Amino acid sequence: MAWWGKALGGAFGFMIGGPLGALMGIAFGHSFDRGLGLLDDHSGGPADQERIQAAFFTATFSVMGYIAKADGRVTPDEIRLVQAVMDRLGLNVEMRASAKKLFNEGKASDFPIDEVMQQFRREVHRRTTLIQMFLEIQLQAAYADGVMHPAEKEALAGICRHLGIPPSQLDRLEEMFRAGFGRAGYDAAAAKTSLQDAYHLLGVDESVSDADLKKTYRRLMSQHHPDKLVARGLPEEMIRDATEKTQQIKAAYELIRESRG
Repeated sequence: MAWWGKALGGAFGFMIGGPLGALMGIAFGHSFDRGLGLLDDHSGGPADQERIQAAFFTATFSVMGYIAKADGRVTPDEIRLVQAVMDRLGLNVEMRASAKKLFNEGKASDFPIDEVMQQFRREVHRRTTLIQMFLEIQLQAAYADGVMHPAEKEALAGICRHLGIPPSQLDRLEEMFRAGFGRAGYDAAAAKTSLQDAYHLLGVDESVSDADLKKTYRRLMSQHHPDKLVARGLPEEMIRDATEKTQQIKAAYELIRESRG
């Protein structure tokens, strides 16, 4: 059963409060007045995982709206990007409506981005792979119209500060994204990846040693392994996205290995 079936039934009302809980109330049409706010006892049990999944979904679509509006206007390309993400997640009619509400909330001039990011960081509780996937989706939003506006770059930098992500990591993710990694609609099997793109996809320089290349490859494969991501709180509906990323990583690594003989 999809986690959102429980969300629509109001099962998260007692699990999460704060700005994310308020956004959930708007998106799902339920009252979350019973929310207990931020909790520190991340037990790792099913309830904790469901709360993380709810926080991930809520933050993802609302912040996409915030990024899209950062340069002053939301373009048709950005709208199509949101629809593409919903398609990749296989959202049903009710969930698509909820995602659209979250996106619209993010566009509001008074969207509490600082508070939302602070709570999101608390909720994911050092799950760095989930944070990276969240950033990859926001990069998609920033590049939806083909370029990143300075205001969008600034907005992403602010989000990274709240999440404890150094600027160098954002730059590396941006470089990987421009090479095709994590891009909506990118087909790793069909795309003709250049050798330079392969290095960018793995986030390494061409001077990297074979040993360090292998370490990076194994680390990325472990980080994006679908089963591990679900165990860490990624909604099961995002397995397809994670699977495509591992295919991209493998294809890039094999291309580099082949070029080195």
